[in-house]
Amino acid sequence: VQLQACGGGLVQAGSSLRLSCSSSDKTFGDYAVGWVRQAPGKAREFVAAISWSGGRTFYADSVKDRFTISRDNVKNTAFLQMNSLKPDDTAAYYCAADRSGYASTSAKSFHYWGQGTQLTVSS
Repeated sequence: VQLQACGGGLVQAGSSLRLSCSSSDKTFGDYAVGWVRQAPGKAREFVAAISWSGGRTFYADSVKDRFTISRDNVKNTAFLQMNSLKPDDTAAYYCAADRSGYASTSAKSFHYWGQGTQLTVSS
């Protein structure tokens, strides 16, 4: 499955932003989808994931209660709503898909990756 991430940008701390991850693949709805981020000089970090149906979601502790992952399988798109952004959220954000359909908290579970979209949060 091919994934296209977009929606990053430069925002001030405390702002909100929504990332989108879209696919033209008709099987998109079969995959769990997640977001993983990587800041310069740091390892990739799991952010959030959602199961194929949207019935289960997982979040990293660092974004819990601030970020919300959702999906629209009719539009073949997943979203990451980010509120109360902090400078520590600055990173390249990658959307990814897990062909098992079952979401987890491991970045290693993803089989397919989109390109990153850069988020920069200024203080």
